[in-house]
Amino acid sequence: MYTPEMSRSARVVALWALLKSLGRRGVAELVDRLCDRAVLFADGLRREGFTVLNDVVFNQVLVACQSPAQTAATLENIQRSGECWCGGTTWQGQPAMRVSVCSWATTEEGIERSLKAFVKARGRAIA
Repeated sequence: MYTPEMSRSARVVALWALLKSLGRRGVAELVDRLCDRAVLFADGLRREGFTVLNDVVFNQVLVACQSPAQTAATLENIQRSGECWCGGTTWQGQPAMRVSVCSWATTEEGIERSLKAFVKARGRAIA
């Protein structure tokens, strides 16, 4: 019998429901779509003059501005805006922003809207 262990977090229930609902093919399509959206986000960031620090091979984009101070201020502005969310991290001793494209609801329009939020946040940041 396949049941979640009572000593484990209830998060396994959501995972079980996802697998039961989408099946193997559906989960594969979801992961592929999230990866494609991450590449779209990275391409848009590059087009807007941001530096993408990683090879985007999954759903993660690591990005920085022209200076560490501008990166840190841009991150703070993005988080304050409420338009989209990304976390901060350190890459080779310098601040960076980590974008994780992880929602089934993320659309191409949502990516474009988030790109505008990044550009606006950078515009408000110190140089």
